[in-house]
Amino acid sequence: MPSWPLDQVLPLAIALPLVGIAAGLIAGLLGVGGGIVIVPVLYHVFTVLGLDEAVRMHVAVGTSLATIIATSTSSWRSHARKGAVDRDLLRSWGPFILVGVAIGSLAAGWVKGPVLTGIFAGFALLVSLHMAFGRPEWRLGHSLPTGAAKAGLAALIGGCSAMMGIGGGTFAVPTLTLFGTPIHRAVGTASAIGLIIGIPGTLGFILTGWNAAQLPPFSLGYVNLLGVAAILPTSMAAAPWGARLAHSLDTRLLRRAFAVFLFLTSLRMAYGLLN
Repeated sequence: MPSWPLDQVLPLAIALPLVGIAAGLIAGLLGVGGGIVIVPVLYHVFTVLGLDEAVRMHVAVGTSLATIIATSTSSWRSHARKGAVDRDLLRSWGPFILVGVAIGSLAAGWVKGPVLTGIFAGFALLVSLHMAFGRPEWRLGHSLPTGAAKAGLAALIGGCSAMMGIGGGTFAVPTLTLFGTPIHRAVGTASAIGLIIGIPGTLGFILTGWNAAQLPPFSLGYVNLLGVAAILPTSMAAAPWGARLAHSLDTRLLRRAFAVFLFLTSLRMAYGLLN
């Protein structure tokens, strides 16, 4: 297990709580899950600290999933108080999301680090394009699919979210809105989906990384406890504020600014892989 010098740990201890604030606000405000911020930031932090590339992305994803448990809980409660959580949908989708999470977290544990990084970079690029150019009036239907299509859709959301280390909102919000769910209700429901994904996803990354070599100090499998401890308090505190703002702000400009951040992040990660 490698050690980190104190002069590197101190800046980390200062920076990660700020990341937690940004992640919590974005999770509550846009319903995309704070992991879309946490994963690339942790990846770059671990790069600076010299963490082995074979486990770097896995630890970023696993640590992000652990923080999402608390962030999603805080955001979900705030949205639920405003009546913006579809409990019937959660009961209907929940079992299939769990199946997808199990498959996604196990698959991520077997994928090589650079491959997982490339997948995330491509995914971040697609999300940035959707956030920049997507239109709220776009529709695939007026109601969500049923039967096998429902099961497959929920499992896909759970599996992809677990593999990427993000809250379900990144996939769930656009999916729900494309099938006619009002945006505020989609965001609120997605915050609860993040909780369904975060708990089993974290356990999956702990188990698949339990015997991995070159893990950073204070890690349980692919979950780094130092990262969780630094991000968790501020992300929990910020998530309710984001949820409140979601019901009072026009988020179009913020979505576009965040799209630029994701676009640049995806390019930076792809450049790092190619060089």
